[in-house]
Amino acid sequence: MSLFVRDILGLRRTQIGGVEADMYTLPDGSHFAVAGPYGMGDTDRSVGFCVEDLDDAIVELRAAGLAVDEPAENDRQRYVHFRAPDGKLYELVEDR
Repeated sequence: MSLFVRDILGLRRTQIGGVEADMYTLPDGSHFAVAGPYGMGDTDRSVGFCVEDLDDAIVELRAAGLAVDEPAENDRQRYVHFRAPDGKLYELVEDR
């Protein structure tokens, strides 16, 4: 997948400390991650949502009864994973 993203899609690889994946910068400045199985935990996750304030978003999700992990961080972002009502794992991301 990393070769496809680099060679076919032409995305530029970006180094981000603390991320266990190959990261690529998209044209709008956002990022696309390619992780090996279990490299970043449950890789069934496919959608991440950018939020202004991660802590406020966590409070909202927990108040709605959703299971939310503890926040983690890397050099560029803070993030958290949560299980939505569809049973899938999603991510919230706050840029630093």
